[in-house]
Amino acid sequence: MSPFAYSRVGLYGGAFDPPHTGHLALANCAIEQLQLDRLYVLPTGQAWHKTRSLTAAHHRLAMAQQNFESCDKVTVDDREIRREGPTYTIDTLNELKEHHSDAVFFIVMGADQAQQFQTWKHWQQIASHATLAVAQRPSSTENPAQTDEWHNQSLIKTIRLNMPIKMVSATDIRSRIRQGALPTEDLMPAVSQYIQQHHLYLESHD
Repeated sequence: MSPFAYSRVGLYGGAFDPPHTGHLALANCAIEQLQLDRLYVLPTGQAWHKTRSLTAAHHRLAMAQQNFESCDKVTVDDREIRREGPTYTIDTLNELKEHHSDAVFFIVMGADQAQQFQTWKHWQQIASHATLAVAQRPSSTENPAQTDEWHNQSLIKTIRLNMPIKMVSATDIRSRIRQGALPTEDLMPAVSQYIQQHHLYLESHD
């Protein structure tokens, strides 16, 4: 299929610091349930919303390429890393719409990101051109009414992804590595090997 013939395109952005099996599971879930022709995985460049320093972009890009290698409909795209200044989804969406002018677009995210969606730059424009595809992360301490507030607006089109709960956290992985335990059960073998080879996450940047 020609890249210009894609009719259903997903964007999946994040720090991927490091990418893990939960990210991979969400990508596979989105591709299957949204019937995507292509899912762009987009490691962030300069993250405007992150208070901590991210691992060097070339490391995160390399790990993402290894993490999603088994997904033939995934393209790990470095445009947000190459872009100067803060990374904004609206800019990426506008660029990809130029390449896939006839496609239906989806923004793939977790429920935590969805709850912050209205803080994103030009979120109304994003919502007018794309549907949010949200993987819910239920918590016994959450009030269901509160967790639904983010999508109770007609401006925001949403689809809930029916994804088995996979409690994997990049923050937890980094913490465990600093404590001397590489959580191989949460990492693809190639990513685990890369982390060891480059001695990543041995010092705290949180």
